[in-house]
Amino acid sequence: MDQLTATLLSAPVLFFVLGALAAAARSDLSVPETIAKGMSLYLMAAIGLKGGVEVAKAGIGPELVTALAAGLVLSAAIPFLVAPVLSRIGGLDRTNTGAVAAHYGSVSVVTFVTASQVYGDSGFVIAGFMVAVLAMMETPAILSGLFIARREGGKLMSPELLREVLFNGSVVLLLGSFVIGMVIGEDGFEPVSPLFRAGFTGVLCLFLLDMGLIAMRRILKTRALTARLALLAVIFPIVNGTLGVVTGTLIGLDAPSAAALGILGASASYIAVPAAMRLSLPQADAGLYLAMSLGVTFPFNIVLGIPLFRWMAETLGAVA
Repeated sequence: MDQLTATLLSAPVLFFVLGALAAAARSDLSVPETIAKGMSLYLMAAIGLKGGVEVAKAGIGPELVTALAAGLVLSAAIPFLVAPVLSRIGGLDRTNTGAVAAHYGSVSVVTFVTASQVYGDSGFVIAGFMVAVLAMMETPAILSGLFIARREGGKLMSPELLREVLFNGSVVLLLGSFVIGMVIGEDGFEPVSPLFRAGFTGVLCLFLLDMGLIAMRRILKTRALTARLALLAVIFPIVNGTLGVVTGTLIGLDAPSAAALGILGASASYIAVPAAMRLSLPQADAGLYLAMSLGVTFPFNIVLGIPLFRWMAETLGAVA
């Protein structure tokens, strides 16, 4: 209960709630798109740099390799786990099933960043190498989702889509800044640390304000989100996140990193995967998969998922 209260009363989460309430009240509050994009770039660069610096301090070891392998398997497998549920219970056709499933196998960078900040503020510090796992988990789910959507035939991957998957902006910036952090180490990071450390929480608050506005407006606008699909958008993160926490614990990650793997398993992409789906499955309903991933799953994870997966990781860690 203390963890839940601390999360709900943290500044980033309260700014998200403020944005959602403003949108629900039909306020004209908005964040200019160019500023929102700039904040997104800043957050990804900051988390990548700090993760790379932490790995440079600790070195590359078996734990990193094992975590990367676990993330890869989770990202590729989760779409196949949720697809039958989307089809049989959600009533989606094959194309929309594949598109939505890809979102739930991939990850939300902002959810991970928020969890890292909330956890870190209470001394529950995620290992720096989990940033590499985050980047690893963005793309395999896209291939799995396309396989589900096109399993009865058709070309699976075009050169344009391959380029979109491998070189989308979030993957390039995350991995690039992670490598830079590894190269420069703690000494090289020190001159730029005032920018990437002191301003991080403030930028995250404003970014989540924008996310709250977007998420609520997406829910209010779409007509494709049925009650069943909305319920699945809550059940999926609980099940997938639990799978991530259990996997992290079994492979020997510490409690914060196991919780982070749970967050990654629970989160759903609303940036990289929608871009890929627009290119490869233009007939899929964008309003549907964005309403589920951004409108329902993202708020659930920000408000309830972060403390839930910490509690799971700490409980399992104590038992183990």
